[in-house]
Amino acid sequence: MCIKMPLKTTLNYSPNFNFNKRASKNIKFIIFHYTGMKSEAAALNKLTDIQSEVSSHYLIKANGEIIKMLPDLYIAWHAGKSSWKSYKSLNQHSIGIEITNPGHEHGYKKFSKKQISSILKLSKFLIKRYNISSKNILGHSDISVLRKKDPGEKFPWEYLSKNKIGIWYKLNKQELVKNRELKTSKIQENIFFNNLFKIGYSKKYPKDKSKNKYLRELAKAFQRRFRQELVDGKIDQECLLISKDLIKEYN
Repeated sequence: MCIKMPLKTTLNYSPNFNFNKRASKNIKFIIFHYTGMKSEAAALNKLTDIQSEVSSHYLIKANGEIIKMLPDLYIAWHAGKSSWKSYKSLNQHSIGIEITNPGHEHGYKKFSKKQISSILKLSKFLIKRYNISSKNILGHSDISVLRKKDPGEKFPWEYLSKNKIGIWYKLNKQELVKNRELKTSKIQENIFFNNLFKIGYSKKYPKDKSKNKYLRELAKAFQRRFRQELVDGKIDQECLLISKDLIKEYN
């Protein structure tokens, strides 16, 4: 059935959530995910299966239909172990939006025009309702660098930013691309990573992982978001310039 609100949604509630409600002022973030499963039906089943212990507030189907899976004031289980700036466990402070897409393991593909239209509508609705800053519109890979790749390098971050959803850099792309694959020095690499930490990416990594492994995956997470044409984990001059420009946007 459809519920009466400015945004048309279909109810299909998940049993997976924290029973205590939060105050609306505690909602600070929107986190985008892809479902990462072979079929939409399988994804929907998982999100509504009490055994899976996974949920989100919304699911955007391939045809653009928006499924409301939990009321916004309940905490969904979508982000898992996560970090951004001083925030830990982003579930407490975020709205989780899943988007149907098989993901990197099952034939990752572009998001449909209908999905992108619904992402715009839903995001604008939530941003207005909860006064969410553009700086706090994130992907799962931004907050869980080692564990997640979603929503991935085909997610339309640049397009969304033009509609005041999320942050994008202000540099000229034609000029910027000339710096692609130009090597950086060790000092410049350190500047790049310090810029990422200032933006909000976590400095900390698990003790059972090497620092080099973490930094490489961090570079890939950054590229999936801000340099989507080439995700190789290598810090070149293009990445460095983007990181420097983003500092102005995030601070």
